[in-house]
Amino acid sequence: MFMGSVKDLDVLEKPTKNEMGIGRFVFSDRYSVFDWGEMPDLIESKGEALCVMGAYCFEKLEEMGVETHYRGVVSNGETVGLDELDEPTDVMEVDLTRVIEPEYSGGYDYSVYQEFMDKGEGNFLIPLEVIYRNGLPEGSSVFRRFKRGEISPEDFGLDRFPEPGSELEKPLFDVSTKLEERDRYISWSKAREIAGLSDDELFEIKDILGTVNQVITSAAENAGFNNEDGKIELAFDPKRRPMVVDVVGTLDECRFTYDGVQVSKQVVRDYYRDTEWHQAVKKAKKEAKEQGIRDWRELAEKPPSLDPELKEITTNLYKSAANEFIGTDLFNSPSLEKVIENYKTYINY
Repeated sequence: MFMGSVKDLDVLEKPTKNEMGIGRFVFSDRYSVFDWGEMPDLIESKGEALCVMGAYCFEKLEEMGVETHYRGVVSNGETVGLDELDEPTDVMEVDLTRVIEPEYSGGYDYSVYQEFMDKGEGNFLIPLEVIYRNGLPEGSSVFRRFKRGEISPEDFGLDRFPEPGSELEKPLFDVSTKLEERDRYISWSKAREIAGLSDDELFEIKDILGTVNQVITSAAENAGFNNEDGKIELAFDPKRRPMVVDVVGTLDECRFTYDGVQVSKQVVRDYYRDTEWHQAVKKAKKEAKEQGIRDWRELAEKPPSLDPELKEITTNLYKSAANEFIGTDLFNSPSLEKVIENYKTYINY
């Protein structure tokens, strides 16, 4: 069993150079903010909510002809479709590809991916995280990067960035590294270079990202909330065809809003943003970068626990949002509207 910050992976069959393996994600009730990893608390039913939301999106994508690594959800030891569930599950079965870490020696060496491209080799995780942005809500990283001079509106084909909270006429596509200790936003040309992609492969990845955005946006609208932005990961199958992997369309992968209020992991991120611990995290990241230290967590303090009242609100948020998103009352929870009312009262909205 391989443990991540928010979900675990049980490998049933290991992938090889030419064959995909089989694994099962076990979605936990853990959560992570600011790249810290596992936080002190658990959010009840969070794992089940993420699992069924992700399964819903994968099944919709496959109906549209998009290749994914999804094999089904697991109920009573059997792999089934989402429509066969009569109670929540936190286990999803998936195909597995190889994960090839770039070598690190004061910097990251991605030359292995160029070698894969030269040989036409597949069956590995593409070392990128690709992001769509339908709006730029308060808290979007775009504004912080713009303030630091790292990007300009022209990088996204815009004359200027709209005000926070604005919706965009067409989505912006963004990209970051995936397998670094502290992932960083990069240009699309840099992404193509480090991942060893052809122009056609890069175009296909953007096309898939657009389809994923459409699927998630449609489900979100049916649930009554807006799909502001989200991220996906991709891998090449053994024939070097891109497919969507990890999980998509959840409250951890996407930023949703309902009546102007966050319906996503941003709820707990906002809570921690106002703590002294967050300031310590920013300082640690800066010092680690300056000193060439790979793991900035060595320089940071441990995070404090989540406020109990917000913890209960967040638990209901995950369950209620999942019910609305998949259109089935799998979870016993208040209406999403009621949960949002409680959250507004909590933050004096």
